[in-house]
Amino acid sequence: MELISTAIESARSYDEVNKLKPHTLEGLIQPKALDDIGAMAMAVLKAKKSGFSSDMSYVTQRASDFILKEEHRLPDGTLVRIRPLKNTMWLDDVYMSIPALLQLGVANRQESYFNESFKQFSAYQKRMFNPSLNVFMHGYLEGAEEHPEFHWARANGWALLTTSEMLMYLPANHPGRKFMLGQLKNHLKGLMSLQDGTGFWHQLLDKNDSYLETSATAIYAYVIANAINKGWLDPKIYAPAAILAWNAVNSRVNAQGQVEGTCVGTGLAWDPAFYYFRPISPFAAHGYGPTLLAGSAMMEMLKKYSFEINDSAVHLSGKGK
Repeated sequence: MELISTAIESARSYDEVNKLKPHTLEGLIQPKALDDIGAMAMAVLKAKKSGFSSDMSYVTQRASDFILKEEHRLPDGTLVRIRPLKNTMWLDDVYMSIPALLQLGVANRQESYFNESFKQFSAYQKRMFNPSLNVFMHGYLEGAEEHPEFHWARANGWALLTTSEMLMYLPANHPGRKFMLGQLKNHLKGLMSLQDGTGFWHQLLDKNDSYLETSATAIYAYVIANAINKGWLDPKIYAPAAILAWNAVNSRVNAQGQVEGTCVGTGLAWDPAFYYFRPISPFAAHGYGPTLLAGSAMMEMLKKYSFEINDSAVHLSGKGK
């Protein structure tokens, strides 16, 4: 954060003179998509609450302007992209917009940010959540008669992580909290029914011949453990799935501390081969944050609760030490 804060003014000056030349921080100055700036603004605001004092107000204001005023929207206000086709909804964008809006709401004490967060999540949930499977499709094309559903694991992770952020930061009296808690339980019902016996989830959740993917598994482990720690979920029912998932993720951390088995950055498609053949790489950064979050939440959970093995199965045995 400090490195970025010391470079942002120089990057802005460079951008003014060289608008067509790419540079490392261009996404924070001239964002072209939500994932250029949304999650970064969330990180800036969370860092500020943790004691980071350097001025990065330009980034947070730029994020607010882009999300609320500049990004493409449907007539009802739903955030959309114009790629790969016009008015395409990517499930990724719930995480690339909503957590930043929540932190802006906390920082500015403005209810409008919280209301916009809930409006956006509801719009995506209505169009993209399959209530029969209790999982999300990755992409949605507004105006299409049919929507081929590919249930990409990490995109479901972004949605689940956003649900968790909503429950952590929506005000206690916000009318959307009850809906979000129900959504958390419904989504986990679908995900837990698809967990592989190894503890992982598959790249395409309901396609057992697709590979086992680390970043999504880490996200799910984190959200379940964190929700137990917050008192939203019954540990007797949900903790075994989190423990199984964490042990799976832990097996993918190699001797160099690299997280293996993570799908690289991924676009959106309406054919299965695209997802089946996305490469995995230890340099795919998406695996690292979720693994750290999952490990931290698991440590906290195991301080609160203890577990025992009964007939080779994991069971909650009571409060921890």
